[in-house]
This record gives sequence, structure tokens and C-alpha cells, in this order.
Amino acid sequence: MTLYRVEGLSLTLGGEQRLRGVDFEVERGGCTALVGASGSGKSLSCFAPFGLAPGSAGGSARIGGDELIGRTEAELRRLRTRVGFVFQQPLTALTPHLRIGAQLAEAACAAGGARPDRRALSAMLDRVGVRDAEAKLDRWPHLLSGGERQRVMIACATAHRPALLVADEPTSALDAALRDSILALLRGFCEQGMGLLLVSHDLPLVARHADRLVVLSEGRVAACGATDALVTEPRPAAVARLWSAVPRLDTPLDARPETGPPLLSAEGVTVRYPHSPRGSAPAIADAGFELCEGEGVALVGASGSGKSTLARAVGRLGPISGGMVRWRGVPLPPRARMGRAERAWMQPVFQDPVASLDPRWTVAQSVAEPLRHLRPELDGAARAVRVAAMLDEVELDPALAGRRAATLSGGQAQRVAIARALAAEPELLLLDEATSALDMMVGARLLDLFERLQRRRKLALLVITHDLAIARRLCHRLVVMEGGRVVEKGKTERLIADPVSPQLRHMIAAG
Repeated sequence: MTLYRVEGLSLTLGGEQRLRGVDFEVERGGCTALVGASGSGKSLSCFAPFGLAPGSAGGSARIGGDELIGRTEAELRRLRTRVGFVFQQPLTALTPHLRIGAQLAEAACAAGGARPDRRALSAMLDRVGVRDAEAKLDRWPHLLSGGERQRVMIACATAHRPALLVADEPTSALDAALRDSILALLRGFCEQGMGLLLVSHDLPLVARHADRLVVLSEGRVAACGATDALVTEPRPAAVARLWSAVPRLDTPLDARPETGPPLLSAEGVTVRYPHSPRGSAPAIADAGFELCEGEGVALVGASGSGKSTLARAVGRLGPISGGMVRWRGVPLPPRARMGRAERAWMQPVFQDPVASLDPRWTVAQSVAEPLRHLRPELDGAARAVRVAAMLDEVELDPALAGRRAATLSGGQAQRVAIARALAAEPELLLLDEATSALDMMVGARLLDLFERLQRRRKLALLVITHDLAIARRLCHRLVVMEGGRVVEKGKTERLIADPVSPQLRHMIAAG
């Protein structure tokens, strides 16, 4: 039985037609997945009928027989109570000044239900796989890992038991095993009668979980049908292009670039948050690794294993409670005492490209930001020349320089973030899940860019990722983490061929 049907959906934005005659449907208890390259119209197709995308929508979209297109905002608000939404960037979608428990309670009451008690709220988090759910109710969103924030978003979206769940990249921040478990969880809701409209760039994941597949290209439907029929050989051209971009552990690789002497070393690093309960384990305990000039080192592990916390501690972007970090053998001072040169040595590229850019600034202003702070001797003209060179190096159209972050695609925004990091002439890039929020075709092009930058600039890369195929492509060595500790480290190919820790064996098996 059809729960949600879209026919001839169009969307005009800024005088440009962004969607052209899009058709699809979601069965009650079924899962329909929208896939395609960045900018193909996946998210617009999801959100435009509900009044959650800019522009003017046309065509028809009916949920439970009720038309959405042409409704007033008040009418749409009433109809949206039948729907749960999971947005792509959880950090920007969650309310920063509300604790997790308060946000869950608010979501549960969205359709007029009674306010749940603490035990019920804890059960909601536990249901989506959040560890130590009771304690997490009192956390702020920014204190959770990217994977935890994504799971909280899913808990909020399903708290009022909607008829339809619209999920825009609900697993992009999660490791392979958790991606499968979260989709299995959502399919479990489907077994209770909920329909699922899924946007994902993870084609292998979609192939395992979706009933129907809709491939979008330039705002049109390029292929549509039962998933099994589309992903088995022979594949339609639109599906084959997406499949070819999937990173794999068995892909042949070029020889890795030569490395130099030790650049960064960390020994006995410990991170304990000041408000952690007395007697609780530290977030990071006695962790360490070494990284050489021009080398790629990957911190890998499940979501919440401590990868980002360790990297931020070492890179002086977050707290550090103990241990020693050395740069070229010299102890690195605390962040508050670092000079301009020391701040320029390491530059980050974060997971959420849009959230990492100031929405008030143009692309040119964002790229120039580190120059204003770290190269004060440069005047406005010199900064402009440098900005243009950086945009060219990351292969961005100079015409984008006057645009703001909200008008960019995810891939464009991430290239701006990379250009901003490179402007300071760093020796080390800290890449925190730098492609996980992007579709696989855009992610593959960014991996090509990172490889070129590493060779051209002899850049060292500290890569935080839950994707072993990405770690294998960019990195000479792996550091495997679990529960805030380093459980295994060594050369990438050797560890993948003969893993010792159960954590790494589990990651390899999960694909």
C-alpha cells in the first residue's frame, strides 16, 4: 500500500529549475532510496514537498492521500507531524543550547504526545545504539562524537513514531558496522508499518537495505526500479557510475610518497573532561603514535572510539590532560602559548564542510581568514592573490569567491575548507572524516586531491576515519583505537592483511 507518492515534482530556485518531473513512491513498511551525485537533487526531492527547501515547488506529493504541494505553512506544519526528519549535518540540526534529553523530550511531544520520563528517554537513545545512554541525556550536542550526534538525530526523528521517516544521509558519520545496524534498526521500524525515504551516497549499504532505488541526475530521474534489478549486472549507466566510485580494500594503489624524518610524536596522551563523573574512565588513556614528514597516518576505529578526541588533543584543538606531544623533537606548548608559526604548522579540515565555514562570510573571506591571523604582514592585495592561488590549487572556479557557504554544494564547501587550511602553508593536515558527509563520487575526487597535495607539497596527513579503504589509500600506517585506547598500530598493508586486534578484524569484515 502506497504511503507517500510524488509525481511530476518540480522546483524552481533563483530562476533556475532544479527539479524536473521527479516521480517516486514509498510503500507503507517499505524503503525507497534516492541516490546520485552531489547536486543531483536528492535532498531537494526529499524536503521540497514539505516546505523545508527554498524555492517554488510544483507537481504533486501526497502523504496518506493528503496533498502537500500548494499548502500554507500552517497546513504543512500540521502534516509534518506525520513525518520524522533526519538531516545531513547533525551538529547544525541539533539545538546547541539544549541538552540531549531536553531535545528528545521536545521531539517526542511534537505530535501532541505526553512528555516521556527519563527512563523512556534513555531507552530511545539505547534503541539507536548510543553507549551509556543515561549519561548522554545530560550532554550538550558538541560533546558527542559525530556518530553519536547522528544517532541522537535518528532518536529525535522517531520519538513520536511517525508514519514516514525522511532520512537525509542518516549514517554518513558512522563506521561500516554501525551503518548496517542503524539501517537494520530503521528497517525494524518499517516492519511496524513506517515508510522510509532514504537519501544515501553509500550504494552498497542501499543495495542491502532498500526495496526501491531512484537514481537522480541533474534534477531528473535517471533510473528507477527494484533495488535488486538495478544493482546486479548489467547495471544502468547511472548506477554503474556511482558503483565505480565506491572505495574498496582490494583496489590497486600507486606507490606511496617517500617520507622524511619524524615530524610529530605523541606519548602517553590522556584526555579527561573536567565534568566527567568521579572515577569514570578518561576519554583517552595513555595513547601515542608518531608521524613523519610527508607521511599519512590514519586513526581508525568505531564511532566513539576516541579518534577525533585524540587528534584534537595532539593538534592543540581540544583539551589534553596528560602526556607529551613533540614537534620535530621539541615539546609543543599548550594552545594558549602557541605563536603564529606554531599555529600554522597543523591545519584542520573538519567533517561537516558547511558547518565549519562562517555563514556570514564569502568564500574569499573564509580562505583569507588564516592569513589575517597568521600572516599579518600581507596586505589586502597580497591576500587576494593568495586566495586566488588556493582556490586554483583545490580546483574551484574563481567565480565562487564571492559566494557564501550556504549556496555551495557539500563538495564545494569542503574544497573551500581545504583551501583555507592550505593558505597557512601547513606541514600537516588534520583530516577529520573529511569525506564522510559527501557522496562517493565527490569523495573520490577529494581523495584524488589529497593525494596530489600530499605529493606536490610533501604534506603529512593525520586522517581520522572509520573507512579502512580511505585509510589504505591515503596512509602509510594505521593506529587502531577502541574505548579511548590504542589497541594496534603498524604499516597499513600489513595490518589489513594480518590484523591482530578484534576491533580491526571486525572493521575488515564489515567492509
